[in-house]
Amino acid sequence: MELLVKRRLRTAEAFDMVADAAAWAVALSLLVLLLLYSLRPPLTAREAATVRGTKVAERRCEELYVVAEGETVQTIGDKCGDPFIVERNPHVNDPDDVFPGLVLKLRPSSRLP
Repeated sequence: MELLVKRRLRTAEAFDMVADAAAWAVALSLLVLLLLYSLRPPLTAREAATVRGTKVAERRCEELYVVAEGETVQTIGDKCGDPFIVERNPHVNDPDDVFPGLVLKLRPSSRLP
């Protein structure tokens, strides 16, 4: 009986040691990631201005288009060469009521990138 108790204590101590080692490894990994993130070069003014809009001007016009911040149906239609966006998207009741993340079906003209 006494031998069984000693074995269980050794097993519990081994589990505690493994848990402590894992906790230290995770803490050290997070510290390294934080340090690496803090050492990256700062954004330029242009990069900072386009982060939230995901470079709206450079986005491609594809059959399924996700509206970005600052875009309207008119600007998307002009950019992609599709004047019938509202007609192709019955879920858009009001052309002025589009929001970032809204998915639109487009038929972009072939002359645009």
